[in-house]
Amino acid sequence: MQLPKDENISVSLLSSVFNNTSATYKYYWFLAILNAVEEGKELPTKKDMFCKMIVNAWYTVNYFHVSFGKQDKIQEAIEAIIAIEKIEIDESPSKIYEKIFYSKNRETRKIVNHFDQNVPHKFLSPWLGSGSLKDIYNMSQENYALPPYALYKDYIIIQPAWFDYFYKNLGLLKSFCYWHLARFLQVRNPNVPDITGKLIRPERRGSLNKHKKEFWDIVIKKQEHIKCIYTKEPLYIGTYDLEHFVPFQFVAHDLMWNLLPASPSFNRKKGDKLPSFEKYFTDFYLTQKNAIELIKERNEKNTFLEHYLTIFPDLEINEERYKDCIQPLITIASNNGFNFLK
Repeated sequence: MQLPKDENISVSLLSSVFNNTSATYKYYWFLAILNAVEEGKELPTKKDMFCKMIVNAWYTVNYFHVSFGKQDKIQEAIEAIIAIEKIEIDESPSKIYEKIFYSKNRETRKIVNHFDQNVPHKFLSPWLGSGSLKDIYNMSQENYALPPYALYKDYIIIQPAWFDYFYKNLGLLKSFCYWHLARFLQVRNPNVPDITGKLIRPERRGSLNKHKKEFWDIVIKKQEHIKCIYTKEPLYIGTYDLEHFVPFQFVAHDLMWNLLPASPSFNRKKGDKLPSFEKYFTDFYLTQKNAIELIKERNEKNTFLEHYLTIFPDLEINEERYKDCIQPLITIASNNGFNFLK
């Protein structure tokens, strides 16, 4: 990505800041800087920044189970803080920040302060090299080589020229950071779909009402009811949920080939759990096959049929091909920390 040029700062050095990374620290530190600029903070505390790093990574680690790699301490920190502070996995970012920032727990404070060992001064290596910690601090305070900020014991001072540049280009710089972060994580999660969609917590999940009304309600109306593949109870229009066979937290989409009607109580119980492939796939497949055939018979131009084209280019549903799509997803999700339904 090309960053906007500026005659007062070295944009080329900023462009190279992610060239040598072995963990996610630099990405989340830079996002924390941009968050501070967005809030108008020219002198943010390190504690504030470290808490923002954890919050920005929270959803990716907990909700989507994306692996950061064995060397990365952010993932380890988040898992420890959940246990210590009893924070819900899907808690809002502002609540997570408050609970961590204002925590009185000594262990939580230790975890947060751990990031001061390497993160703030190593981010400045394109400008100040890799000298001793004392030298890096002194050079940053003297504004040697015009780095983005000056380092102090408990805070940083974002240099005025850099603050202006960051503020003017906030959206583009966030995209720049997330693009590099997505590339970094994709290498470590080669079989995980849609890494870019798992970096930011959406304000709300998309509605599935249209999926119901224009597809599954039509199928159910044709047959009067449909059976839940999990509970075997009959489901009628208005009495069912649409659930993701492979959890949304893994696939990160609402494509019809992974959706089917289920008992609302069971759907709440299933949550982000994986279904047993051996136990449920055959019924899942037969339900999908029947639905596709009914929709094709009624209206071959139904837009939701397009969701199946990546698996069945001719819309001729085939059990082996469906199995080849679903089974690896369940295996990979399990390997990435998703638990099976008991």
